Amino acid sequence: MRRLRNVKIVATLGPSSSDYDSIKALFVAGADVFRLNMSHGSHEEHRARHAIIRQLEAEFGRPIAILADLQGPKLRVGTFAAHGAELEDGDKFRFDLDETPGATHRVCLPHPEIFQALEPGSELLVNDGKIRLVVDDCGDDFANCTVTVGGTISDRKGVNVPDVVLPLAALSEKDRKDLEFACEMGVDWLALSFVQRPEDVEEARDLAKGRAAILSKIEKPSAVRSFDEILQASDGIMVARGDLGVELPVQAVPPIQKQLIRKCRTWAKPVIVATQMLESMIESPMPTRAEVSDVATAIYEGADAVMLSAESAAGNYPVEAVETMNNVAISVEKDPTYREVIEASRHAARQTVADGIVAAAREIAETTDIAAICAYTQSGKTIALIARERPRVPIIALSPIEATLRRVSLTWGVHAVPCGELERFKQAVVNAARAARDFGFADETQQIVVTAGVPFNVQGTTNILRVAPCDERLIYRTDPE
Repeated sequence: MRRLRNVKIVATLGPSSSDYDSIKALFVAGADVFRLNMSHGSHEEHRARHAIIRQLEAEFGRPIAILADLQGPKLRVGTFAAHGAELEDGDKFRFDLDETPGATHRVCLPHPEIFQALEPGSELLVNDGKIRLVVDDCGDDFANCTVTVGGTISDRKGVNVPDVVLPLAALSEKDRKDLEFACEMGVDWLALSFVQRPEDVEEARDLAKGRAAILSKIEKPSAVRSFDEILQASDGIMVARGDLGVELPVQAVPPIQKQLIRKCRTWAKPVIVATQMLESMIESPMPTRAEVSDVATAIYEGADAVMLSAESAAGNYPVEAVETMNNVAISVEKDPTYREVIEASRHAARQTVADGIVAAAREIAETTDIAAICAYTQSGKTIALIARERPRVPIIALSPIEATLRRVSLTWGVHAVPCGELERFKQAVVNAARAARDFGFADETQQIVVTAGVPFNVQGTTNILRVAPCDERLIYRTDPE
């Protein structure tokens, strides 16, 4: 199965997409990566979905990436005697550690670490920012506040603290259990929620022990401020615009999205744009024009992937949502302006032989009659470098390592193909030519670019570039043993 676009589609699984037929329909419609949201559903449900994805992978002969999204620390108020209270602008309200049910003037906030970080002037947001309060004075077990935006506060509503770095572990006890379960099950990517600092990423990496790649979700102002360090510590990034849009002014999110995508591409790290991309399709078979423009903007900016959340997990039209994303992507990538924007934003940090090899591969492919760039990879790093170049021709990733092929399935423009371990470069060229022909990227009259590394089957050795025919008879005539 070959996609007719480069950007990838991530589809979240849930009640609307849990059985074999519905997950298969999402894959056929265009989903390249499936997200398991560990905030919802039991381990048994996730295990069943994982098994279905791996079954589809075997049936279609195409590696499929699975992303387990960890819940992260959830900050919530306690309960109220009347299950809620009405707050008016200018009201005084107190948060404390007293577990007595709340009233119109106070409620328990069972997170002492919040009080340790607060200062007078800090802002507290409740219920996705619908209620806003400013801290007047505070201590180790209380915060007296003034309501700046009122509303109804009720039992266990979420709390955001946008302007301080909280002394919270990025992984709760639930997250640690979910991480181990996901790694044992065999997911390819782990998404970390509410990352604040690079140390949060390193903690998850230590627990994963190389069993999954680490993707950091950028959804807090502190993560934006420390983004360069978080990016270096991470294997990939998700621009999670939901909480980011709560904790920052909404008008700040679009430029931040653009900046983060550019940095991810510069450093060859895949980036997903997520949250409310086709929100109306939860209940409607048609998206709004603004939503279509939003998806298109992320693609024009060079994102590796765009993501569906509730649209595919709990909506009434999950397949139609994937089809819409697929159609928007195909349309955008056919636009000549798309290539102009993508090529104008090519600012690679080139420092190694591999950087030079992939840059040359892209230039050769674009200045001669080349059908595809085929790269052998052990870790997936070479594939990431080629994708950073955003070539005009398809990228074929070949590897004997199944986990590598699944992980690079998230990366822009990559078609992953399993192959055996190599002993000679001729074998690499023959396998690449067959893959290009078998998957419809080239015919016997065309040429491909092949990159590999000697010694073979060793990470970080990309040092060969060859322009080769797709006709095996020509390969055998021209290549010595």
